[in-house]
Amino acid sequence: MWYSQNWKDYELIDTSEGERLERWGEYLLIRPDPQIVWKNEKKSPLWKKADATYKRSSGGGGGWKNSRVPEQWRIGYGGLRFVIRPTGFKHTGLFPEQAANWDWFSELIRNAGRPIKVLNLFAYTGGATVAAAKAGASVCHVDAAKGMVAQAKENAALSGLADAPIRYIVDDCKKFVEREIKRGNRYDAIIMDPPSYGRGPSGEVWKIEDSIDEFVTLVSSVLSDEPLFFLLNSYTTGLSPLTMSYILQLRVCRRFGGKTEAGELALPVKQTGGFLPCGASVRWSADYNGEK
Repeated sequence: MWYSQNWKDYELIDTSEGERLERWGEYLLIRPDPQIVWKNEKKSPLWKKADATYKRSSGGGGGWKNSRVPEQWRIGYGGLRFVIRPTGFKHTGLFPEQAANWDWFSELIRNAGRPIKVLNLFAYTGGATVAAAKAGASVCHVDAAKGMVAQAKENAALSGLADAPIRYIVDDCKKFVEREIKRGNRYDAIIMDPPSYGRGPSGEVWKIEDSIDEFVTLVSSVLSDEPLFFLLNSYTTGLSPLTMSYILQLRVCRRFGGKTEAGELALPVKQTGGFLPCGASVRWSADYNGEK
């Protein structure tokens, strides 16, 4: 299990009956979470002081109720700054559990002793992009949603990285990687956060269980001769960390050596001292001090 102890602007206060009570900077939000299958007494008085609550509708979708929050605000993590912008799909524009991964690969980048090129696929609003760039890497940020890429640029600018070597690409990730292979472009590190399900621009169906092995195989073709790390994330409950680890062992370890670690990402719950599971990650890293 991996989690960050370094958050000051974010806090998971309590969880119960399918809901999580969170502090994002100065605002308290209540959001649904399917992982919260338990029911416990809501002892924290902050449940009644939430600035906005997301409620699902019986017909699908949902929306924010009794909202007292602005359209957007900012929070920080170390030297990184992010725009928080609640959406109609319950999200806020940031996944705080990913900070554990930011810390991990940032240390690898800083200690690499050489320039590192990172390819961030399904890069969303750029949490990993700004963390990698802040650590000294050049980053290629790829996402099919134009609005998400625009927010990633905002986050980079807020983090003092407006002029950092970040290349922003609005494109289908698979098609982009296929073109990079033809162009002969190579990267020292890969970050992948693929969706559970989606459709490409030409109606192609993406289902992670059916497509992930093929896609990891494709993406491994753009790794440099001496790659530093490969990070694969999943929010799909049916895809276990060990399954993803096995894929990286087949597609990356066999070629480059190194090691893989698989685990769940989590957020500590202040009220109970427990941990909320928030998806899975597999981390591959090179071992250039040992045998390849």
